[in-house]
Amino acid sequence: MSQNLVALNIGPDDLAAIAAAITTLQEKLGGLIELSVDQRRSLTKMGDKSEAFCRQALIVLAQNKQIIPPELDLAEAERDLHNLDLLRPHLANLRQLVSKADDTEMALGSDILTAALEGYALAKVFGKGAGLDALKEAMAGRYRRKLQPSSGAAA
Repeated sequence: MSQNLVALNIGPDDLAAIAAAITTLQEKLGGLIELSVDQRRSLTKMGDKSEAFCRQALIVLAQNKQIIPPELDLAEAERDLHNLDLLRPHLANLRQLVSKADDTEMALGSDILTAALEGYALAKVFGKGAGLDALKEAMAGRYRRKLQPSSGAAA
């Protein structure tokens, strides 16, 4: 029995609309940045527990501006928080979409491989003289075992 986890019908108009939507996202989110691994490691990170603290601290600072040193840009921190609040629901939707896309890509690959393996098994059984030698040879290469060097071989 063949596997068919996913069946898509994506036409040229759909592909054009998808490409246009991605282009629009890239343009509208042009301010997004990419951090290096070292930058990610070294950043002070705001997690769920510290977010409430950050929000409260910004409120208290806004109410007591006289204690804020000039090098602390409260307005920028408030803009960052505002932008985070605006982006979060959309980023969650994008993460969900990417997760579905990853699962769909995996399912499509699995469907293809399953069909190819079933076809190969049939070619092995019924393919003698049926012009399937090239397929059998190509697939056989996938399953050739590499010879293990014998443990007693002289160096």
